[in-house]
Amino acid sequence: MALATGVHACPGVYALLLGSGVSTAAGVPTGWQVVVDLVRRAAAATHHDDPAAVEAAATDPEAWWAERGDGEPLGYSNLLGSLAATSAARQALLAGYFEPSEADLEDGGKQPTSAHKGIASLVSRGAVRVILTTNFDRLMERALEEVGISPQVIHTPGQVEAATPLAHSKVTIVKLHGDYLDLEQRNTIDELSTYPEAYDQLLDRIFDEYGLIVSGWSADWDHALVAALERRATRRYPLFWGAYSTPSEKARRLIAQHDGAVSGT
Repeated sequence: MALATGVHACPGVYALLLGSGVSTAAGVPTGWQVVVDLVRRAAAATHHDDPAAVEAAATDPEAWWAERGDGEPLGYSNLLGSLAATSAARQALLAGYFEPSEADLEDGGKQPTSAHKGIASLVSRGAVRVILTTNFDRLMERALEEVGISPQVIHTPGQVEAATPLAHSKVTIVKLHGDYLDLEQRNTIDELSTYPEAYDQLLDRIFDEYGLIVSGWSADWDHALVAALERRATRRYPLFWGAYSTPSEKARRLIAQHDGAVSGT
């Protein structure tokens, strides 16, 4: 009741933080699931006659890559380079994870869910103007376009400075881990340990000036985003955390730090 009242009484004051839980319902894989499958594909390409090697890669992709990869830490860019030599080939490879196939379209998979559509409705009413997301897909953008809204999308650190100020944009989507076609995606634990300075500064401003509604984010893997929330010093507006089950230990710590409220969804 407090959340609904706050959003209604203070349109545009609350930012959304959307995690993978918002998109997995649409059949879209998480970033880590993409990494695991790419490692499995790399193992299959180099050891096609060794099913045990492929299984080992899928079970412990970091260990397999450390032993048989290119000598660099496991990362999105070098993984793609090992499987697809050209930009067009990489885009074709990635599209299968995030864009709906004919079978998906028949089954309703990889389409905006009721959650995406509900958020789009909030945006169209002016209730929400800032959306932070750790997801790589474009389901949120598509849901907004279905109601006639073209969002401002920030998916690389270099776009932060050139972006229209948040207060002057109908809605801004900040894709903290990148878009699925970005080679700068952040997927692995190492890649999620820190954010570029431009993102840290943007997050500090958003967390200072806006209330926050969290949905579908566990706080377990994204250490840089956890650190940004831990830096949140002011409590101008409340924090609300939506959870299907008991929040993780890190999530509970963040909720307690900011005197947040947990709601079942």
